[in-house]
Amino acid sequence: MTITSFRPESAYCQGALATDVSRLLFVSGQIPVDADGHVPGTFADQARLAWRNVESVLAEAGMGLTDLVKVTVFLSDRQYRRENYEVRKEVLGEHMPALTIIITGIYDEAWLLEIEAVAAN
Repeated sequence: MTITSFRPESAYCQGALATDVSRLLFVSGQIPVDADGHVPGTFADQARLAWRNVESVLAEAGMGLTDLVKVTVFLSDRQYRRENYEVRKEVLGEHMPALTIIITGIYDEAWLLEIEAVAAN
């Protein structure tokens, strides 16, 4: 599979074209809760945990972060935009799937974000 990112002068990908795809994985919204039910106190720690949860689902399907073609991040408040960007770059490096960020109310008030994704390989 080949993923081509379309990104004009921007901090995020405007589109991702996946060719020669044999499998698609739709990752449900991953929340910042660990296996013990703990929710970290800071946005950055919650974001890292939600990304680890995404990565765990990908691994179960035999995929990795570089197989992501579309990511949607739901933020509880726009004040987290910059930290969200920084953690996303830390986690994904140079890989740039198509991206949407939505500011919205989150199911649990303790959660500051939720991440859903689509992967292909």
